Amino acid sequence: MSQQHAAGPFDVTVTPQGQPDVRDGVTTGRMAIEKRYHGALEGSGVGEMLSAMTTTEGSAGYVAVERVTGTLDGRSGSFVVQHSGTMARGAQALAISVVPDSGTGELAGIAGTMRIRIEERKHFYEFDYELPDL
Repeated sequence: MSQQHAAGPFDVTVTPQGQPDVRDGVTTGRMAIEKRYHGALEGSGVGEMLSAMTTTEGSAGYVAVERVTGTLDGRSGSFVVQHSGTMARGAQALAISVVPDSGTGELAGIAGTMRIRIEERKHFYEFDYELPDL
């Protein structure tokens, strides 16, 4: 296994599922996520996200589980990533990791981490991963 890198843009649609719950100034909600990845990763992502937003500007948190299906550098299959993000008064921390043993097809055995970058409302991914040799 050797370290690989994939990068490119993606499109995302987030759809609220039900009404948000507001208690003591904290808003929690559940959303459906749909993504379309382009570049070295060509495919789609579907998942669920739970979020919490506080009354302090720039402070929030979210967790999500997303199944990614498509082709990664010519190998097809699927895998699941787990997101965990917080913002503390605007300072962001985000961890996205492949769920161990979630890879299928030619992506079986995949491991790695992903980063998301947003520039001028456009989303980009950077994915550092390892795959067993075919």
